[in-house]
Amino acid sequence: MKIIDIESWNRKEHYHFFSKMDSPFFGITKDVDCSLAYKKAKEKGHSFFATYLHKSMIAVNAVEELKYRIVDDKVVAFPIIHAGATIGREDGTFGFVFVNFSNNFQTFNTQLQEEIKAVHNSTGLRLNNDDLNKDLIRHSTLPWTSFSSLLHPTNFNNKESVPKITFGKFNIREGKKYLPVSIEAHHGLVDGLHLSRYLQEFQLQLDTWQE
Repeated sequence: MKIIDIESWNRKEHYHFFSKMDSPFFGITKDVDCSLAYKKAKEKGHSFFATYLHKSMIAVNAVEELKYRIVDDKVVAFPIIHAGATIGREDGTFGFVFVNFSNNFQTFNTQLQEEIKAVHNSTGLRLNNDDLNKDLIRHSTLPWTSFSSLLHPTNFNNKESVPKITFGKFNIREGKKYLPVSIEAHHGLVDGLHLSRYLQEFQLQLDTWQE
């Protein structure tokens, strides 16, 4: 973990300006083409959810600013960001999972599937200490519907700095599948430029297949 010297940081004024706001989060919602990723996942017998979650995490870790967090009134940069996600149950509730990031899909997916089983065999939110850490990014999926905008619950804590990513049900247009994705982040740490870089990298990952 690296501490950012705010006084010499080129985002010093941006950080102080947005950090004074009750709710400094802002976001972008966009459809990404998931046609190839869906096709390849099904051919290989992989979960499509696991596939795009892993590719999202590769994209997150490719953008330095998405690794920034506010910890004890300091801005820090974590070397690696891990995955937090919500997993639904048959009774209509959901629980949280925490998955250590790995560039290797099989390694990542093995832990993810273990976490999914743990959610299905439990009740409640399944919060643990890992969910309270800040070296993660929170993912949610709405598999029942597509969307063009999204509103997250918030406690209006301007020190909250963990970004949120939400996926919806893919829609089909002109024979291609498009996955809606919403990403929100603390504007004192992240600009539209950086969210756009995530979306660009995520699209690149969806269009790239590695065995």
